[in-house]
Amino acid sequence: MGFVPDETSEDSRIAGLHPEVRAKMDTLIEQAAAKEIEVVITSGFRSSEEQDRLYRQGRENSGNIVTNARGGQSYHNFGLAIDFALRDGSGNIVWDMEMDRNGSGRSDWMEVVELAKALGFDWGGDWENFRDYPHLQIDFGYTIRQLQNGKYPKGSLVEVEEAVE
Repeated sequence: MGFVPDETSEDSRIAGLHPEVRAKMDTLIEQAAAKEIEVVITSGFRSSEEQDRLYRQGRENSGNIVTNARGGQSYHNFGLAIDFALRDGSGNIVWDMEMDRNGSGRSDWMEVVELAKALGFDWGGDWENFRDYPHLQIDFGYTIRQLQNGKYPKGSLVEVEEAVE
């Protein structure tokens, strides 16, 4: 998979997503907006190098541990995952799982998760060993090992790039 440097725009990270993941991400943002919830996509495609930098956070570098996946071990590395946050009333990006800006009586975060699951996303908050609350992925039934060995969902940008080479 092609390297996407850190300086790239958010659009490049979104462009690296599988077309179906991208379409469902757009639908999720629209459905949440209809409920007066502003979803912000904080991560899409990540290069293996970027994934390794995130893995070192909280281990070799300062900060909290944010992933247990090294480069090539995350669905982000194959364009099959996104991370999200919400925008608060002041326009700040927040990871507040309790906030109820739309006054529905339910957490905006969990409303987004419910919408995402209905669209076919798996939620990292359901994981047993390492709960990753901002993480959403569609794996199309592929394991990381299969992806690493060159098996990709139909329509994957990786599949298309390899067919062209």
